[in-house]
Amino acid sequence: MDEMTKQRTLRASQPLWAETARISVRTRGKPSRQTYHTIVVGAGISGALVAQAVARPDRPVLVIDRRKPLGGSTMASTAMIQHEIDIPLTALSGMIGVARARRAWQRSAGAVLRLERLVRDLDIACSFERRATLLLAGDEMDGAALGKEAAARRKAGLAAEHLDADGVDARFGLKRDGGIVSDISASANPAQLAAGLLRAAAGNGAEIVSEVEITDVRSLGDRVAVATSAGALIEAAHVVFCTGYEFLKPLESRRHAIVSTWAFASRPKLALPDWLADHIVWEASDPYLYFRLGPEGRLIIGGEDEESSDAYLDEARMARKAARVREKFEALTGIDMGRPAFAWSAAFGTTDTGLPFIDTLSGTNNVHAVMGFGGNGITFSQIASEIIAARIDGHDDPDADLFRFPTR
Repeated sequence: MDEMTKQRTLRASQPLWAETARISVRTRGKPSRQTYHTIVVGAGISGALVAQAVARPDRPVLVIDRRKPLGGSTMASTAMIQHEIDIPLTALSGMIGVARARRAWQRSAGAVLRLERLVRDLDIACSFERRATLLLAGDEMDGAALGKEAAARRKAGLAAEHLDADGVDARFGLKRDGGIVSDISASANPAQLAAGLLRAAAGNGAEIVSEVEITDVRSLGDRVAVATSAGALIEAAHVVFCTGYEFLKPLESRRHAIVSTWAFASRPKLALPDWLADHIVWEASDPYLYFRLGPEGRLIIGGEDEESSDAYLDEARMARKAARVREKFEALTGIDMGRPAFAWSAAFGTTDTGLPFIDTLSGTNNVHAVMGFGGNGITFSQIASEIIAARIDGHDDPDADLFRFPTR
């Protein structure tokens, strides 16, 4: 493969998480050996989860990134760790079939629970908290459509409470045509989460190298040869590309796209309703507004996505997006969030089904890639770590067929 990844500036401005503690990771300037069992390309949340899943004291693992750890899109995440997929279960059923759609949603819910357990078992201090989700009716789905969606989720074994307009008003004080309340979501500090996972992988023997780029990869039977920007040639039994929105060029497809997104954090101790401490909120609209309670009583809010791969780099848009998001939030809740204390923008990946792509590259059996595109990228990265780890161990994951690379 002579062409490698799409390179882009992944975020702009200063995310809230950049100023938090416990986000440093010890790295090396170059690989210490020529041969590894597994090389993980990318030191963001996807690479961290995969590295933690495959690292063993007796199995040398290298994590390598052209940036410093967490230097890409992970820092820009709002870390709304949802089991709900961007494409509703009812719509996804029409796209890929009822049984497969149910499996995808069930796998997503299970991934949130397994991630929660992993964070607890590794004792990662990252403000990980279970949350319920409130999905509000919007211009894409009205109250009646949400009723059908909730019924479909319940048939799939997923708890989903449908509220009519009176129910939404009585419980949340919001004026919308309806809503769905569901469990099995969470929130966290994404930088602390990824850093903690990388440190856990290092504790199991993984080596982390930063500011070194992979320039070429060749699959040679049961080995993979990798060239670096420093002129080194290393090899491994498996290579896993976890490069996020800087995806491998051979994987370019009409079925996925890079868009632009904006996020904001309010000043601390904003006066917010008590129920927001336990809920993540988003709406069935396009573009949709989403928000949650963050550290220090801050509101973390985002939306106003644009179907442009570089609009997020336009500084002039930031003020307009902040004003629009502030206006929407006040119209919905009656609360003025004030001028944001933090504002940032980033690239964001979408797919036509809302599902990620997690697979082995065509023509190889040992070069893998993770494209955790969609609104629940952290959840999808957890799924990817499970599928890739099973594949490296020589096992088949029962849901791997749901996440195959596009063929066009």
